[in-house]
Amino acid sequence: MSNPDIDLLAAYWTLAGDVDPLQPSISPYSFQARVEAASKAGWRGIGVIHEDLVATIEKIGLDTVKHILEDNGIKHFELEFLVDWYRDGKERQVSDRARRVILELGAKLGMKNVKIAASALDQRTPDFARMADEFATLCQEAAQVGSNVSIEVMPFSIIKTLEDGLAIVQKANQPNGGLLLDIWHMVRGGIDFSEIAKVPPQFIKAIELDDASSTIEGTLLEDTVFRRKLCGEGEFDCPGFIEAVQEAGFNGEWYGVEIISTEYRKLPLEQMAISSFETTMQQFRDVEARRQKVSA
Repeated sequence: MSNPDIDLLAAYWTLAGDVDPLQPSISPYSFQARVEAASKAGWRGIGVIHEDLVATIEKIGLDTVKHILEDNGIKHFELEFLVDWYRDGKERQVSDRARRVILELGAKLGMKNVKIAASALDQRTPDFARMADEFATLCQEAAQVGSNVSIEVMPFSIIKTLEDGLAIVQKANQPNGGLLLDIWHMVRGGIDFSEIAKVPPQFIKAIELDDASSTIEGTLLEDTVFRRKLCGEGEFDCPGFIEAVQEAGFNGEWYGVEIISTEYRKLPLEQMAISSFETTMQQFRDVEARRQKVSA
C-alpha cells in the first residue's frame, strides 16, 4: 500500500541526535544536515528548539537557514519550547526573553506553530483564569506573525488533563490557539482516546505521534525523555489514536512525530530520519486498512 497523502513534521528531538533533553541540548548535527536528511526521508516539516536555532543563526545566518528550508521543500516550521509564559518574577523574565526570540525569528522563517507548556518544575495550584488571559495575549502576538500556539497537555505538569487544557484555551478563545495532543502524554496520563471527542475541533491545533512500552520506567519525566519508541514498536495503539483525532475533527496541515530515546538518538542521522518517517507512515496505512476492513 502506498503512502497516504499525509505531511509529517519531525519534532526537534526526533532528529536532534545524541543529546540529553534534560541537559543543554544543542544538536551535534548541523541544521543543514538535519533538514536534508529529513527531506530525503520524506518529511515536509521540521521543528527546532529556539536555543538551537539561535546557535545555528550565529554560525550561518538567518538567510541561509531560510534557504535551507526552502531548498529542501520544508513547508511546515515549528519552534519550541516556551514555558512560564503565565508566571511572574524571574521565571517570567526568562520566558519573555525566549518568547521575543521565538516570535522574531519565527516571523522571518514562516513559523506555523509555537509549542508551549506548563513547566514540570511548577507544581503550584493552577490559576486557569490567569493562564487563559496570558495565553490569549500570547496567541494575539503569534497571530501577528501567522503562527498557531499549542499547549501541550502533560501528566507531570499542572495542565494534566484535557479538561485543564480546555479551561485555558476555551476561555482565551483565540482562533490560532489550542491544544497539542501527544499520544505519549495521553496514554501515560490515563486519558482514554474517546475523550478527545470532547475537544471542539478548532481547539486541536497539533498532534504528536510516538510509542512506548506499557510499563513506566523511572519517573514519568525520565520515561518520556529516555524510553520512547518508534511508532508501532511499542504497545500504544497509534492507529487508534489517529482515528480518534480525525473523528474529533482534526484537520491540521501535518502530524508531528516526537521520538525521544536513549537508544534511538545514538543512531546515524539518516537512519533516524528514515526509520521514524517510515514507521509513522505505516500507522496511517494501518488506519486505512482498518477502515477498509470495516467497510468490506
